[in-house]
Amino acid sequence: MSDPTDLSDDVLQWPPYGLAQADKQALLLREMNRLTALHEANCAPYRTVLEKFHFARPASSMADIPMLPVRLFKHEKLLSVPPADVVKTMTSSGTSGQSVSQIFLDRHTALLQTKVLSRIVGDLIGPKRLPMLVIDCRATVADRYRFSARTAGIQGFSMFGRDVEFALDDDMSLNTDRVRAFLDKHAGQPILMFGFTFVVWLHLVLALEAAGETLPLEHGILIHGGGWKQLLSQAVSPEEFRRRIGGVTGLARVHNYYGMVEQTGSIFVECEHGCQHASSWSDVIIRDPVDFGVLPPGRRGLIQLLSVIPHSYPGHSLLSEDEGELVGIDDCPCGRKGAYFKIHGRIQNAETRGCSDTYTA
Repeated sequence: MSDPTDLSDDVLQWPPYGLAQADKQALLLREMNRLTALHEANCAPYRTVLEKFHFARPASSMADIPMLPVRLFKHEKLLSVPPADVVKTMTSSGTSGQSVSQIFLDRHTALLQTKVLSRIVGDLIGPKRLPMLVIDCRATVADRYRFSARTAGIQGFSMFGRDVEFALDDDMSLNTDRVRAFLDKHAGQPILMFGFTFVVWLHLVLALEAAGETLPLEHGILIHGGGWKQLLSQAVSPEEFRRRIGGVTGLARVHNYYGMVEQTGSIFVECEHGCQHASSWSDVIIRDPVDFGVLPPGRRGLIQLLSVIPHSYPGHSLLSEDEGELVGIDDCPCGRKGAYFKIHGRIQNAETRGCSDTYTA
């Protein structure tokens, strides 16, 4: 077996969406069992969970990989490395009074996040860094040592941009003069845009509509993420979001991504046909909320997320509090292999936790 502290180079060379599900799961199972053994040996609370619930090790299938409820990270500090090796502490989004998850990264895990995210985003925008417009304010990334999910998202995606500009002033008002100057500077070029869903909606779409203005962003590629709860409460569907933003910016390439700070780097990007895709370095299983059995395509249940990235903490297999359904495997019209799915929102009585949701809470 390879060094249990390292993700083998051949894994990082996998095509982002080029592995058929059966082939991918055989490769992933090896890595997931290796991570389970790594965390069992180095994280006492995780070892206690495995022993208490009698999880079989090694797992014989992806569905048998031990999973932790994502909420556990709000109540326990889970580490598989010495505290002195932690170089970054990331926190989940949370409204006032809520507990937040703390995710501890060593240098190795932070590097893996960057490498995998780079391969996933490169599939979407190409190999070159693009002029980048962030739909947020510069003050959001001011703290270099404690990273919220929103801060981490902006900084993570900024590595794919050049000449990064912020569309909003620090009071969160849209600075159309600055945006227009940026667009004039890069006229005719593809523009990478990034922002959290409700921030984009409130401070770009609604702000432009209220002012009766438009921005020439027809060459833009928008990647947005975070919670949808606030938009759904206003009866704004993903289709409505795309239609309205297209009306004021001319944007045609709009891609939502699904992910969580507990598995940063392992994002599930929406394709041209409106489905989220698991990359070669992650997978998704839909679980029955009653008995946690595996559900077939077309059945709604809890989303389990699996990732080969988390090495400094036991976050490689997590049961989320989000509801979704598997749409299909290997046969999406976009051509990407693997599992693809849709998200239907938070389960009833779950805390608001998405970056966009907690921004307004």
